[in-house]
Amino acid sequence: MRCARTARFARACRRLVLLLLLTAAALLSPAPRLTLTATGVPVAPAPAVSGAPTVPPVPPVPAVGRAWPMGARPPILRGWEPPATAYGRGHRGVDLAAPAGSPVRAVAPGRVSFAGRVAGKGVVSVELTGTGDPPLRTTYEPVRAVLKKGDEVAAGDVVGTVEATGSHCAGSCVHWGLRRAETYLDPLSLMPPWLLNRGPSRLLPVLGVPLPA
Repeated sequence: MRCARTARFARACRRLVLLLLLTAAALLSPAPRLTLTATGVPVAPAPAVSGAPTVPPVPPVPAVGRAWPMGARPPILRGWEPPATAYGRGHRGVDLAAPAGSPVRAVAPGRVSFAGRVAGKGVVSVELTGTGDPPLRTTYEPVRAVLKKGDEVAAGDVVGTVEATGSHCAGSCVHWGLRRAETYLDPLSLMPPWLLNRGPSRLLPVLGVPLPA
């Protein structure tokens, strides 16, 4: 009888030790990291698709922009939509409304790294000065280049004109992109707040001068 009681006591001890170990493991395991959505509600990150290459962490982008590609602040037809994976669906740039033939300007100083045609569309790329190694590279398409590879540009310099064909928008537009090496970034992140939030210029009436009919 004493042996039976000893065996039952040993089994109970083993169960108690196992329960304590499981409880400690649950308490010490790290909690899943949460991210904030646009509405401010925290959500867990979506699980990666097995076998699909993941998008690398986004490096910081300095706000070196000093001019919009066209106008004071052109209408944005479609914004930046980063893909979930390196080859996933998304929108790797920003579409800006622009009439055919209108000038396209460099947003920041740099050097033209490409000016030519890709898949039938005119493309101009500019490596931005002082943006690290590898440097940031902004692109504009469809654009008929007025510069050549190697030309230096200042912010606001004309790099080309909007082509009438080759746009993926319903109307005429310029697709404005930004990359560091092979990583696509949001081109609007180049713009400082004073430029990003500035609306289009408006003519104000002059006292004593009648407004035009």
